[in-house]
Amino acid sequence: MTYLDYKVAHTPAGWRKILYLNWPLVFLLAAVSSVGFLMLYSVSGGRPEVWAEPQVERFAVGMVAMIALAFVPIWFWRSISIVTYLVCCGLLLAVDLVGHIGMGAQRWLDLGPVKLQPSELMKIALVLILAAYYDWLDKERTSRPFWVLLPLVLILLPTALVLQQPDLGTSLMLVAGGGIMMFAAGVSLWYFSAVFGAAAGLVFAVLESRGTDWQLLRDYQFRRIDTFLNPGTDPLGAGYNITQAQIALGSGGWSGRGFMQGTQSRLNFLPEKHTDFIFTTLAEEFGFIGAMSLLSLYTLVLAFCLYSALTNRDRFASLLTIGVAGTFFLYFAVNMSMVMGLMPVVGVPLPLVSYGGTQLMILLMAFGIVQSAHVNRPR
Repeated sequence: MTYLDYKVAHTPAGWRKILYLNWPLVFLLAAVSSVGFLMLYSVSGGRPEVWAEPQVERFAVGMVAMIALAFVPIWFWRSISIVTYLVCCGLLLAVDLVGHIGMGAQRWLDLGPVKLQPSELMKIALVLILAAYYDWLDKERTSRPFWVLLPLVLILLPTALVLQQPDLGTSLMLVAGGGIMMFAAGVSLWYFSAVFGAAAGLVFAVLESRGTDWQLLRDYQFRRIDTFLNPGTDPLGAGYNITQAQIALGSGGWSGRGFMQGTQSRLNFLPEKHTDFIFTTLAEEFGFIGAMSLLSLYTLVLAFCLYSALTNRDRFASLLTIGVAGTFFLYFAVNMSMVMGLMPVVGVPLPLVSYGGTQLMILLMAFGIVQSAHVNRPR
């Protein structure tokens, strides 16, 4: 008997679930968020009340919510998956009708003291319903054409609604997150090959549609593609953001300029320095070592989630954990690739580090569901 088994056996039933929490995951999430607090303090010029303090307050509420959700039985999440998905679809429709417009996009619902971004909720709702679907479906029917069609509809419906806002980054994350769920459930690789082929054809069609009556993307989205391919063609216009981000990344060197010594952020050359481009501030002030340290923390979060999923004998809980981990991976992979110039700028925040209430709270609640899967797994 291990020490943990001994402690569990001699702990009252009411407190036993606390010991079952995935505590390394809790500490890792706190460590990543602490990096965010530090960087928000830096980009505000040492004024914590601007961004750092509100983020700390939201994190505290989010952590309490995460621990509370951990004690919810896993069957509850399975039972509300359909309702959650339908409600999120309804909220996306509401955004299209009465949504709040900010920075040229209609993505938020104004609820008085807070502004809710339903597309962030949909990322988790999609994971929930796909995990419930594949838990219900017999494994031998997973790759049959009829049973592949329904999850595709479940993925493409909210994707189309989000594209209307317009929010290309979140749309791509919904498609990629749904693909991760289908792959984890065991859908044949032939389907993924077909999707990649269709995606290549779609890219060709998008590029060919430019300037025509049937143009598939908006002008600003085409400018993002141009900027991605050659940011130097317009360094003071469309290419300004990525050019300044690359300057900040390169100037950090091996160990960085030092805390609060980054010239790009302090002199306001960096765009959206507290949200989408906060990783460049970290790289400038702490260099390659700081950037790799954050990436290592992210990797450890994924590792603990995947270990929990692979050791869980409940199929729904396992798929749910993989889905949340996959969504978390997409957040930081897309953001880092974006600011390094490896993919077009699509407006995806750095998880738990970028400033933002909806993103932070929903991610912590999603990890609360992961904790629920871990705490309530068969033993």
